[in-house]
Amino acid sequence: MHGFLGEFLGTMVLIVFGVGSGAGVNLKKTYAHAQNWTFISLAWGLAVTFGVYVAGQFGSQGHLNPAVTIGFALFGFFPWAQVMPYLLGQFLGAFVGAVVVMIQYYPHFKAAKSPADGNSVGIFATGPAIPNPLFNFLSETIATFFFIFPLLNLGNFTQGLKPLIVGLLIVVVGLTLGGTTGFAINPARDWAPRFAYTILPVPNKSSANWSYAWVPMCGPLLGGILAAGLQALIA
Repeated sequence: MHGFLGEFLGTMVLIVFGVGSGAGVNLKKTYAHAQNWTFISLAWGLAVTFGVYVAGQFGSQGHLNPAVTIGFALFGFFPWAQVMPYLLGQFLGAFVGAVVVMIQYYPHFKAAKSPADGNSVGIFATGPAIPNPLFNFLSETIATFFFIFPLLNLGNFTQGLKPLIVGLLIVVVGLTLGGTTGFAINPARDWAPRFAYTILPVPNKSSANWSYAWVPMCGPLLGGILAAGLQALIA
């Protein structure tokens, strides 16, 4: 199970900070209510930074993302023997991180009676600004490609200031490509919190919108595979 603990703890940190920003911006009566897209992109970037630092300290390569792990493994940048421990750590860590946010903001979920009050699955998972399955899928594929291709050229990105560079990469992806679908770019980041929202007693919750969930699963996986394939072809 090499790498499991680092991926679990790092992804948990990522989701607590990232989904926590979503709760703060969306739910009524928080001090962060109604902040803008720059706020959200910066929060997710810093969430990834500190998630990668934690993951590296506990023995993983800081992927925190199945699209990274699977893309890297398919083209020989990561050993297949470690894929399942990494994926398990990522999905479990994201689930636990979502639970922490539910506890932190529980009174605010109770105070927000409907999606109009900000109480929706959008706190935990992504959705399209304009629903269009083909272009939503392409948006996630493109955003993930332009996240993972630079990532492949950073070397060991758990060391030194490189986690901060990874976080800045997330920020720029969010600011430039994230406005269409909310830049999931990570199946664990989307599916595990969406599942937690589905099965746990969040006050006043509405639909988890599973009909859309194939997009933040399949788009990032394809984007990661294409990025790693291009790196293998030209490196």
